[in-house]
Amino acid sequence: MKKTMMALFAAVAVVATAQAQTGGGFANPNPGGFAGPGPGNSALTVRDALKQRDDSWVVLQGRIVASLGDEKYTFQDATGSVMVEIDDDEWRGITVTPETNLEISGELDKEMFETPKIDVKSFRVLP
Repeated sequence: MKKTMMALFAAVAVVATAQAQTGGGFANPNPGGFAGPGPGNSALTVRDALKQRDDSWVVLQGRIVASLGDEKYTFQDATGSVMVEIDDDEWRGITVTPETNLEISGELDKEMFETPKIDVKSFRVLP
């Protein structure tokens, strides 16, 4: 039993070290930080994102068109709009306007009796 536990611990340590060296398995095309959930995941439309289940990871492309206060904003694409929450520390000194095209990545939050929103974990300005 003790040998089995030691072997399991060693295997976990090797996997953790490998993930740390490769960035945890996520694509990181920008050396400055996480730029999306990883290879193979493409952006959804707002309409399609709102059809996903609660706590789904979504990637959207569009624009922030209004501030709602308290770290909440209206994000819009050609198919509709959704409330997004971007913590102050996620801005990293970046300023955007309603004309700035963005890609946001985050978790869809569908609470009962509340408007769905996306808790943004990262975003990047698109060219």
